[in-house]
Amino acid sequence: MVNIGKLMKQAQEMQSRMAKIQEELAAKEVEGSSGGGMVKVRMNGQQELLNIEIDSEVFGEGDKEMLEDLVVAAVNDARRSALEVAKEEMSKVTGGLPMPGLF
Repeated sequence: MVNIGKLMKQAQEMQSRMAKIQEELAAKEVEGSSGGGMVKVRMNGQQELLNIEIDSEVFGEGDKEMLEDLVVAAVNDARRSALEVAKEEMSKVTGGLPMPGLF
């Protein structure tokens, strides 16, 4: 027979560890880039955009649509990296078991 008190304690411990990981993810930074590094984006582990850096060469070309595409690509690249960091950190709590709805 399963001890409900023990299960509740384990659930609380996991919730506490997950909250700690969320805090740690906010402090981690990842970078995404596009256009051979002409556009760089920094994002934290919670997928919050921190910085966009655009090489001055991009402005010289005068191609607004290209710049917009490069920014989108760099943000998506950084977002993928942030998701990967978050998955790695959460797997430490879940022991590698998939947790529906987390990612």
